[in-house]
Amino acid sequence: MTTKKHSLIDQRLQDLNDDGVDRRGFLKCMAWAGTGLVWTMSGGIPASRAFANVYGKHAGKGGDFSFVQISDSHIGFSKPANPDVTATLQTAINKINAMPQKPDFIIHTGDLSQLSKPSEFDTLDQALKGAAAKQIYFVPGEHDMLSDNGEEYLKRYGKGTKGSGWYSFDHKGVHFVALVNVANLKAGGMGSLGHEQLEWLGGDLKGRSASTPIVLFAHIPLWTIYPDWGWGTDDSEQALSYVKRFGSVTVLNGHIHQIMQKIEGKVSFHTAMSTAFPQPAPGTAPSAGPMKVPADQLQRVLGITDVNYLVSGSSLAIVDSPLGDSGSSASGSGRGGLAVVDSVFG
Repeated sequence: MTTKKHSLIDQRLQDLNDDGVDRRGFLKCMAWAGTGLVWTMSGGIPASRAFANVYGKHAGKGGDFSFVQISDSHIGFSKPANPDVTATLQTAINKINAMPQKPDFIIHTGDLSQLSKPSEFDTLDQALKGAAAKQIYFVPGEHDMLSDNGEEYLKRYGKGTKGSGWYSFDHKGVHFVALVNVANLKAGGMGSLGHEQLEWLGGDLKGRSASTPIVLFAHIPLWTIYPDWGWGTDDSEQALSYVKRFGSVTVLNGHIHQIMQKIEGKVSFHTAMSTAFPQPAPGTAPSAGPMKVPADQLQRVLGITDVNYLVSGSSLAIVDSPLGDSGSSASGSGRGGLAVVDSVFG
């Protein structure tokens, strides 16, 4: 990403409001093309390094458990931006299986399919059977509700969930909450959680200790990135108000097909790359949508996210370093935390 693009994106994002997040924090846009960061934690201090080192001698160390996020597989998509999305999903699965430490589970943050056809879900299910991590948690994207308001999605992946597919679970001391913000979504419109789901969320979190690490995940970002393209959630402010008292909160999303990260106090927001095709950075194209890149560069703009968690009461220093750069800068504080690995395929 050029300096000019950085300036444009930073300015546009600074001008956005109503995302329910304190602007005293910092915002960092990482280039969509081939950027990777590995966060490892030791003694409560997370540090980042180039993805190439994930498989090195320190791989798999320093975490109590790990999980992988994949997003936006768009099975059934066949346009020039990626004529074989099943193959790139398989590449993601191969990379997951090659990890030196097997993740406890996989989270898929939506748009499993392109047109919510049963055959598309069949193809996805068949591919995911080959993943080393057998436990997979899903939330729907808008493409998973296109033809039938999510009936096929819920039949396959919604057992035991509430409403249009929201639910929560606990894993090794961390509380995970799956949210749905794509029901009744209008083309180009912002996501919405709705009153019923928000009431459920408040009740789900009520009574939990403030020291419990919280992970929220949904398809559309829970912070406003670019409203002109619908990249945000209208009622996220209320949802985020329920997690303000917790010492460690991580929010995982998909939808925008590129890495963006924002850390506000004890809340870390993270969007994932797609396994299918990239989209333009906000404000750099007339509209959002599949972006064609040269065939030999496609796998460099697709990726997965590996997350390692380490229980700690120590303060955190957030260390960012660009791919292949030994320099870093640190800021931030909190309790406990997540280590995030953004892996590009190339």
